[in-house]
Amino acid sequence: MTTRILVWDVPTRVFHWLLAGSFAGAFLTAESERFRDVHVLLGYTMLGLIGFRLVWGLVGTRYARFSAFAFGPSKVAAYLKSLLTGSPQHYVGHNPAGSWVIYGLLLLGLLSGATGYAVYNQTGGEWLEGLHEGAANTMLALVAVHVAGVLVSSLLHRENLVRAMINGYKTGEAGLGVRRAHWLIGISLLTGAVALWSVIR
Repeated sequence: MTTRILVWDVPTRVFHWLLAGSFAGAFLTAESERFRDVHVLLGYTMLGLIGFRLVWGLVGTRYARFSAFAFGPSKVAAYLKSLLTGSPQHYVGHNPAGSWVIYGLLLLGLLSGATGYAVYNQTGGEWLEGLHEGAANTMLALVAVHVAGVLVSSLLHRENLVRAMINGYKTGEAGLGVRRAHWLIGISLLTGAVALWSVIR
C-alpha cells in the first residue's frame, strides 16, 4: 500500500537549494570585478556546503546516505533502458542515473571551489585559472542534465520531484519513509550560510 512518506530530510533540502543558489550566483558573477567579493564568498559557501554533504552522506538519514545511491554501471544502464521502454524503474530515493549526476556535481563543486581558492590567492598560474573555469562550465552542463532528468522523471513517474525537494515528501510504501526530518540541523546549516555571508566582506 502506497502513502505519503518523508524521503528528504531538512538538511538535505537546505543543502540542495543553498548549493543551487550559491553556484548560480557564483557563475553569474564570475566575470565581474565589481562583484568579485560576492563570487569568492559564494565559492566559499559551496565548499562549506559540500563539506557538510560529505559528512551527511555518511551519517544522515536513509536516503541521504551515499550507500543508498551507490549504483554501478549496470544499474544505470538498466534504469536508462527502462525509461526508453516506457516502464521506468521506480526508486524512492535517488535513481541510478541521477546518483551519478549528483556524485559528478559534488566532485566538480569541490574542484571548482579548490581551484578558485588557489586562483584568488594567485597560486598556480593561468593553467589553474583555466581548470577553474573548465570545472565551472562542466558543472553548469551537468546541472542542465540534472534539471532535464528531473523533468523527464517527473513526467514518466507522474510525481513532482521539484515539490518533493521542497517539502520532502514522495509517494511510497508505508514504512519506507525516514522517521526524523532533523529540523535543527537544517536550520543550523541555513544559519551558518547566512552568518558567513554577513561576516565575510
